[in-house]
Amino acid sequence: MLLMASRRTAAVFLVVAVLGAAPLFAQQRDDSTASASGTLCDAAQSSEERPRPSAHMFGVLPNYATVEEGGISSRVTTKATFQMAALGSFDPYVFPFVGVVSSLNHAPGQSYAQRYLTSLADNSIGNFLTTAIMPMAMRQDPRYFESGKGSLPRRLAYAASRSVITRGRSGQTQFNLSEIGGNAIAATLSNLYHTPSERTFSGTLTRWGMQVMWDTLSNEMKEVWPDIRAKLHRYSALP
Repeated sequence: MLLMASRRTAAVFLVVAVLGAAPLFAQQRDDSTASASGTLCDAAQSSEERPRPSAHMFGVLPNYATVEEGGISSRVTTKATFQMAALGSFDPYVFPFVGVVSSLNHAPGQSYAQRYLTSLADNSIGNFLTTAIMPMAMRQDPRYFESGKGSLPRRLAYAASRSVITRGRSGQTQFNLSEIGGNAIAATLSNLYHTPSERTFSGTLTRWGMQVMWDTLSNEMKEVWPDIRAKLHRYSALP
């Protein structure tokens, strides 16, 4: 009992530390949320050809760490990575998404509120590790750089590969240790607050694999979203 209590206490302090970091690094949002994320999604294309990039895909999914094809991107800084992590973790649309994930997770012995807090902690800690802490330690760029070229299957394959391939801060291609290692650390830390039945090697491996899978699917959506947005923009402009 004492060991379990100490684990839960450590988990509480860990989550509070992550939550408390958000106000230190997140900028105030305005109507141009792309500016709030350090102009991470600015584009050089004419607005007549493609509408201005938004910080949400499909109007709801956070998209603060994408550089679109043809976009202007400055060298990423540590401060910018923490801003991206905070914006991606505490965007208003994240909370209902976590609620849906929690409703699908039927962990034995946990109420819905406990499952919700667990999922929120998993998401926040994973975001900060893969977007800010590991990129800071490994000197890597956590942003997704859209390909925008070639056939759809080729672009989707490129998007999937970004889970294992990334850019260093000097621009060179590197193994994406921030994504793979960051999610592995997050899955291991989550054993501090998950139920005892989930603190197994297979449970930890499953959480790690699921988070990498979600991040890969997110890359796929980031790759095709500009094309979908452009079509929606053209349709809305029709008389």
